[in-house]
Amino acid sequence: MSDDHTHVQEFFGARAADWDSRFPDDGPAYAAAVAELGLRDGDRVLDAGCGTGRALPPLRAAVGRSGVVVGADLTPAMLEAAVRAGRDRDGRLLIADVAALPLRSESLDAVFAAGLIAHLPQPEENLRELARVVRAGGTLALFHPIGRAALAARQGRQITPNDLRAEPNLRPLLAGSGWRMTSYADEDARFLALAVRES
Repeated sequence: MSDDHTHVQEFFGARAADWDSRFPDDGPAYAAAVAELGLRDGDRVLDAGCGTGRALPPLRAAVGRSGVVVGADLTPAMLEAAVRAGRDRDGRLLIADVAALPLRSESLDAVFAAGLIAHLPQPEENLRELARVVRAGGTLALFHPIGRAALAARQGRQITPNDLRAEPNLRPLLAGSGWRMTSYADEDARFLALAVRES
């Protein structure tokens, strides 16, 4: 395992047990973001970097019982917390790296990724791997329950111009990875960038 992976696992492993209790009010924001993916009954969706699985219930509700919901995360403690919360009932949980997903090419209709992009070791390559598993015309949602400025303030730092999630950086990053950005919102109460898989 690379140093990047070890660092990510240590960071999230140490925080997994109380993750949900630290952010108890995020549920409606997740549901609203999932709604914007435009999922239909029977669709197949991946929650990439699913953590404790907070997006899995709204994803399951969006695709119905006939749909497929997969949650993938690198940190076993996060997936264990998802199971304790009963969210394994809403999706299949995989210990997996978004850099090398154990999924067939073009097997999904959509990817939901909450808080993921800041933790990608090789963003362009990693976003290309997400594109690989999505059919042409499928969608990607990059989400965070608070916007960039609010997150920076919470972490006691300033937003820098090289922030990957800044629109002038994210749009070409997605374009170089097989995605076309269709909308971008960076508000106090949420960050949501939507993109479509190019054919």
